[in-house]
Amino acid sequence: MMVSALIERELSSATFPIRDGVFVAVVGPSGAGKDTIIDYARTRFADESRLEFVRRVITRPSDAGSEDHDTLAEAAFIEAEADGAFAVSWEAHGLRYGIPADVDWSVSNGRVAVANVSRAIIPVLRERYANLAVVEITASPEILAERLATRGRESRGEVLARLARSASVTLSGPGVTSIDNGGPRDVAGERFVEVLRKAMAFSDISGLI
Repeated sequence: MMVSALIERELSSATFPIRDGVFVAVVGPSGAGKDTIIDYARTRFADESRLEFVRRVITRPSDAGSEDHDTLAEAAFIEAEADGAFAVSWEAHGLRYGIPADVDWSVSNGRVAVANVSRAIIPVLRERYANLAVVEITASPEILAERLATRGRESRGEVLARLARSASVTLSGPGVTSIDNGGPRDVAGERFVEVLRKAMAFSDISGLI
């Protein structure tokens, strides 16, 4: 955390938005399979040094049924946030989420950073990164409800409330790609892979300008 905080302070004197690289923001409702699609791409690009799949910090313990993330207690998260440890952070579903500040260094050095984020912070990301690609992973309400129920983390009422909150948030602005993940994983996965290929190609050109 201290390294991330130092990087954030070093970049604080730089002019935003951060350029050269690309930040790929993966968004979508719970149950859409964002982590599944990201993991698919991570496997396909296992030897690609230009890509960084960002490991989030969450105030939730890791378990086999959730994404692989770093965990902080809420008090420790708030302290780290105050120290500049996160490029962006937000609250959702009673939890706190943070993207480590060193992602700014990666983007400023021409890399493509991929992160699962909340749709609500897209305006913040547009201000922070000159090259932002937004990928919305979707699925039908029926599929979303089935997947959330299978997790067993929430009651039926909580599942319905979560879906209602997701439906109330709409995306706007440039650079938004929508991918339906209601079918075979590899179909949606390959569409996401193509988005990342284009992001890397754009980053290669951007760094020469």
